Amino acid sequence: MKLHELKPATGSRQTRKRVGRGMASGLGKTSGRGHKGQKARSGGGVRPGFEGGQNPIYRRLPKRGFTNPNRKEYAVINMDALNRFPEGTEVTPELLIEEGVIKNVKDGVKVLGNGDLTVKLTVKAHKFSESAAAKISAAGGATEVI
Repeated sequence: MKLHELKPATGSRQTRKRVGRGMASGLGKTSGRGHKGQKARSGGGVRPGFEGGQNPIYRRLPKRGFTNPNRKEYAVINMDALNRFPEGTEVTPELLIEEGVIKNVKDGVKVLGNGDLTVKLTVKAHKFSESAAAKISAAGGATEVI
């Protein structure tokens, strides 16, 4: 393959419709909006979810449950994610963000027991599952709740 043979992927380069540029363009006069009506006017159209006066689906469907405003969302990590650290490391939420294991702390870090731990670590987190705490101590490490 040579430089002059390179072509963009099909469908990746699209040109914008230039409406209202004369009859020859195919999108002149009414600019593809048809004649009159709500959708032909400037600023016209209906709001999202409007079904022409019919009772909309979000009102027809039954409502269930509620969203807890005080819900806590934890950044979760599994055991196998901790194997990247060298023996004897003190794993903190700041170190996990620095290494790119988690993006942000949210309401805290929770360590889950999925996978196996092969290195001895001191893990500091906001919560531990029972299996995670057992696996860390079995590997000779320690857990510390922040």
